[in-house]
Amino acid sequence: MAPLSELERAYDKLSRKRSFRKRLESLLRDFAGRPTPLYLAERLSDHFGGAKIYLKREDLLHTGAHKINNALGQVLLASEMGKRRIIAETGAGQHGVATASAAALFGIECVVYMGEKDMRRQRVNVERMGLLGAEVVAVDAGARTLKDAINEALRDWVTNVRTTHYVLGSVLGPDPYPRMVRDFHRVIGLEAKKQLKKQAKRDWPDLAIACVGGGSNAIGLFSAFLSDSRVRLIGVEAGGTGAALGEHAARFSGGSVGVLHGTKTLLLQDGDGQVAATHSVSAGLDYPAVGPEHVALRDRGRTEYTSATDAEAVAAFHLLSRIEGILPALESAHALAEVAKHAPRLSKDKIVLVNLSGRGDKDVESVMEYDQNDQGGE
Repeated sequence: MAPLSELERAYDKLSRKRSFRKRLESLLRDFAGRPTPLYLAERLSDHFGGAKIYLKREDLLHTGAHKINNALGQVLLASEMGKRRIIAETGAGQHGVATASAAALFGIECVVYMGEKDMRRQRVNVERMGLLGAEVVAVDAGARTLKDAINEALRDWVTNVRTTHYVLGSVLGPDPYPRMVRDFHRVIGLEAKKQLKKQAKRDWPDLAIACVGGGSNAIGLFSAFLSDSRVRLIGVEAGGTGAALGEHAARFSGGSVGVLHGTKTLLLQDGDGQVAATHSVSAGLDYPAVGPEHVALRDRGRTEYTSATDAEAVAAFHLLSRIEGILPALESAHALAEVAKHAPRLSKDKIVLVNLSGRGDKDVESVMEYDQNDQGGE
């Protein structure tokens, strides 16, 4: 509790300081590349023959995904707190790369924990972290994925808390992490709102869609539209290969209330309360729990959550690549798969806003492997 209380006090104080906010704004603009474009995907819209589809291009940020928003915010915070060592966990590798990049910018030591299974799937991102000066620690416990990497990062933090800040990568964990990470990603939705006003002559979409692993990119997009009842908000989880435990990472359809990593939320667990194994073709979506604010919003009836299978996500990956010339991250491809279910049924005056949370360079090998196995009948 001591490091959490220290972090809460520091964040609540610094986030209100104009100098802190201005410094972060300048880093997001000049280092990360904000604002990101809002792109009207005309060919994709024509393909479905319905609503206009706008893509919020977080994939164009430095390091390749929305994760840099939070990484810069937290590393700036850590620097202000006098912490000279940064640790992080990563699944798909994008948060690890973003944190390593931010730590290099500030001249701070960086250690990233990553499951061995994810390291094999995301070999290029492992190399990128090393080039940025970070030490990547392989985690061989449990399922050797994101959950296990978080376990090791938390153990490190409580051991080295005087010198170390833990840059948690999603809206998970104990307070203040869920609200702090959400706040650092609010810029996604706020920018999209302004850009829609300029491009579409109204500042709201009829439907906003984002993928949901922990839920950081989704809450960043949704936050700007929560008070507008005209906007339907849909989060898309990893449907994997089936409905049985261990075949997916769909917490809203297959989970129950539990506690993991300091968060009371929906959790995939067996009848004895043991955390269940997960599966997704996307390394960034196979976490067994989901951000608690997403559960609260669902319980209030404000947001909806569905899932896309591995096959649907890979198909959406290929579709956007071939029809718009954009390789989406497999995480983002889950959101695109949901677009295919709604856009054709909406009239052409309707607007669908999709958060393209990351780019797919990191996933090319995974897609090729999936395609080869699929063609082989496996």
